[in-house]
Amino acid sequence: MAMNKLGVKTGDTVVVISGKDKGKQGKIQKAFPSTGKIIVEGVAMVKKHQKPRGQGMPGGIIDKEAAIPACKVMLVCPMCKKATRLAYKFIEVEGKKPRKVRYCKHKACGATIDK
Repeated sequence: MAMNKLGVKTGDTVVVISGKDKGKQGKIQKAFPSTGKIIVEGVAMVKKHQKPRGQGMPGGIIDKEAAIPACKVMLVCPMCKKATRLAYKFIEVEGKKPRKVRYCKHKACGATIDK
């Protein structure tokens, strides 16, 4: 099954746009492009029954984040702090070939998201 690109990367701040955690913000901890899912800190918390593994590791019921579909989140622009649709443009770098970067779609902002 071929998936489209996620558009969001590990370390991006996103806001959940649908589901039980709608409105929550968090950083992407891990991305799975092959399945189209991501793990966002503090979102989609589940309880996991864990056996103790090794010396000094306690067992018990722990809370952890579950993977959610990447289509259920929107990127938060670091400049204007609003959820934005992703857009791409090529920027010229002196002496090198143009580089593809993500930018904010808000008319007032238009900031480049990638460094």
